[in-house]
Parts: sequence; structure tokens; C-alpha cells
Amino acid sequence: MTEDIRVRYAPSPTGHLHIGNARTAIFNWLFARHYNGTFVIRIEDTDSARNIADGEKSQLENLAWLGLDWDESPDKPGVYGPYRQSERNEQGIYQEFIDALLASGQAYKSYKTSEQLASEREAQQAAKQAPHYVYEYEGLTNEEREAKYAEFEAQGLKPVVRFRVPEEKVYAWDDIVKGHIEIGAKEVGGDWVIQKADGMPTYNFAVVVDDHLMKISHVLRGDDHVSNTPKQIMIYEALGWDVPKFGHMALIINGETGKKLSKRDENLLQFVEQYKELGYQPQAMVNFIGLLGWSPKGEDEIFSLSEFKEMFDEKRLSKANAKFDQKKLEWVNNQWMRRDTDAVMPQLIQELVDAHLISADDATDKKKWLSEVIKVAGVDGISYTRQIVELVRKPFFELSDITDEMVEYLTSEDGRKVAAAWESAYESLPIDATPADYMSTIRAIQNDLEIKGRNLWNPIRIMTTHEVQGPNLPEMLTLLDKNTVLKTMRDVKEKYLA
Repeated sequence: MTEDIRVRYAPSPTGHLHIGNARTAIFNWLFARHYNGTFVIRIEDTDSARNIADGEKSQLENLAWLGLDWDESPDKPGVYGPYRQSERNEQGIYQEFIDALLASGQAYKSYKTSEQLASEREAQQAAKQAPHYVYEYEGLTNEEREAKYAEFEAQGLKPVVRFRVPEEKVYAWDDIVKGHIEIGAKEVGGDWVIQKADGMPTYNFAVVVDDHLMKISHVLRGDDHVSNTPKQIMIYEALGWDVPKFGHMALIINGETGKKLSKRDENLLQFVEQYKELGYQPQAMVNFIGLLGWSPKGEDEIFSLSEFKEMFDEKRLSKANAKFDQKKLEWVNNQWMRRDTDAVMPQLIQELVDAHLISADDATDKKKWLSEVIKVAGVDGISYTRQIVELVRKPFFELSDITDEMVEYLTSEDGRKVAAAWESAYESLPIDATPADYMSTIRAIQNDLEIKGRNLWNPIRIMTTHEVQGPNLPEMLTLLDKNTVLKTMRDVKEKYLA
């Protein structure tokens, strides 16, 4: 592309970073960086009633955690600021253009009450008409309309400002993702509000003013914004501005239900922060989210953000709905953890501290031992770091209760023989015995007693760990404190084999 690329991610600080919004940010970042363009973050905070404390901070922190950077934002102002809509409104940026549309007759003040609007909707439903706004000044001259304004003002009514929709017009654009789209003006529901009674601009008006003044060249966003596009093109044309190129990315749907991903669906984690807290890796999250509605060339599916940037091609954005597959995300995260387990190790150890299995001081002192425990416990098989807690809890920090089934193994004829032989052999092994030493000892017991399989291994495991399954036993034994294991074995012998 030869033109200057300027794209934006414009979240509302009404909640934490959702997977869908994260995808919008990632693809805008990729588009900007691939073409050496500019990535802008603008905060659309005009809906003050829904804004949450630290909503903006959460958005920016989670984007940074994902590895994204930006060129302009509230915390990195450029020449097109301010970068919060509330501040832009305070400066009168939107009012200037609302006044221009009022002066040209392309917008007007509406004083209808909520009761009047509700009554109109009911009448339209009864007449089986599509919901639409009914223009209240039909047939009046400008002077007569101004007189109505004065009459309503005298009654103490506060107006909204509505845009006068040219009903017979068709709005068309060549969508980057979906191809050619046409939507008739009649489908937008009639004249729509561009300024609320409290003076705040509505989303579809403010976003046009901001995108124009910030020289946004391309607007990449979710498919649910398609219906907003005709309204926005109306404003561009009414003010005589060039329309940016739009691209509407496919919906993200729940892979199990086939329904659109909804924030109200509590059966699926949907916020980046939730995955961060569970110990998912930022590279994996970007990798997985980047495959939601975009396909690479070839079969490889594991890519870093920088690799994505190099291979990004907006033509490979999919029209088909993107399935959010939890199992696929777990697999992708596992791949990234396996790529460099040592790099993830501090996070894995911190999980043990957070779970109160070990103190922070002891974790520092025993860092090498904990790293070996984690590797032996099977870190390669977990999907995210928090899962390591239950993998290492037993037997490295706690012992399970011995079950009736375990007692049967111990007290059987074979079990008693194996337990006695193992106790004697274990006591005689040096404290620095290797996995090979332990395996050789167990094989010797097998040959001497001619007992193998579960009848051999289960009594040994129960005696030493209170478990019948788990990591490779010889490797575990090199990490377990010998005196602790001897006490465990004596306790088991006294309780079940005396």
C-alpha cells in the first residue's frame, strides 16, 4: 500500500478487555505494523453511566501484556488529541459539527418525550410496521420549526439532536473482509440521535468526527458494526468528508453452542485478564486470537506476534464465523510453554507460592529443587501454569489418604513381600541415589520375588507416596527427602502391615 495507514482501537472503559475486543486491537495493530502505519488508541468514554473504575487502565495494561504497543493514546498523546471522547466533548469538538448540521438543515432538535416515543412504537407494532422514527416537523417551514423549538423550550423540555435521514438513498461500500455491501437508508429506522439531551454526542456521530480529525484511513472492526456503517457514511457525506475503508471481521462464536460469543455466557472465560490470572502465556493468547477469523498460508499454526506482523495479509481475513475453541487455546498455550519451560519456570514457581504450598523465601532458597519437581511432575502436559499446583501438591507437599483399594494391594501376599523388600532396599540406598539406582533396585526386587506389574509397583508407590499413579517413580524418589519418605514408610507399615 502506498497511502499512509492510520488505524485505531477505540474501546469503551465499561469493562475489562474481552476476547473480541482484543482481536480487534490485534488485527489493527498487525495492519498498522505490517504496512509501517500508525496505531492509535482512543477511549470512547461518553457513556459515563456504564464506565467502570480503572476500565481504561485495565484495557491498556492487558493490551501491553499481549505485547502490543501504540503510537498515540491518552498516555502517549500525539497531534490529534485529546484521545478521550469526554475531553474532546469538553473542548467543543463535536458541538462545532452538530451546529453545522443544524444550520444546514441536515439535523434538527427533537423534543419528543420517552412516553411519546413509546406510544409511536406501540402504534407501529400494532400496524405491523418496522420500527422507525416519525419526523415531527413535516410540512413546516424553517421559521415554523424554530417557533416550535421555542414553544418546547418554554415548557422546560430538553432536546436531542437528530440527523435527517435521506430515505431514498442507498449506502454502499467495498468492505475489506465482506466485499461489496449495500444498505438502504430506510433500514436504519429513520432519523437517529446524534446528540443526547445531556449534550453528549452519540457513538455513531462522535466516531465519525474523531476518525476524520484523527485522519483514520482504515476501520477494522467486528461484524456487529455493519449496521452502524450506513449511519456513519451519512455523517461523512453530510460534512463533505472522505469515507475511510471499512473492514468488518467475522463474528466469534462459541465452538460448542454455535452461538455468538456473549459476555453473559458464564460457561466460557471471555476476558483476557481471566486467562492471564490462570497462567496463560501472552504469546499464546495473541497466537490463538490471531487465528480467530484469519488463516495463514500453510499448515503451521504457532506464530509469534512479530511473525504474524510479517505474514499479515488483510485479504486472508475470513468471512465465515470464527469458532472459539477452548481446547484449541489450551493446546496453543501448551505449545508455547513447551517451547521454553525455563522461561515460564518463575511463573510456575510463583503459582506454588500463591497456593501457599511454599513460602516466598523458601521458594527462592529451593528454586533449583522446585524446578526439578515441576519438570518431573509433568509440566509438558499442562495447559496453563495454575494447573501445576495440583500436579505437584501430592506427594511433594502433602500426602493423600490411603484408600481401601490401596490397602488391598498392600496387604495381599504379594504386597507384603514387595513392601518388606522395598523397605530394606530403600534404607540401604545412598541419599544421592540416581533414578537409575532406584530403577535397578526395583528391577532386582522384581527378579527376586518374580512379581511384576501393578502387584510390584503399586505397593512401592503406596509405601512411599500414598499414590498408585503419578510421575516417573525413580525420578520422584531423587527429589523426595529420604527421611520424610522413611517416616512415611514406617507409618504405612505400622498402620497396615504390622
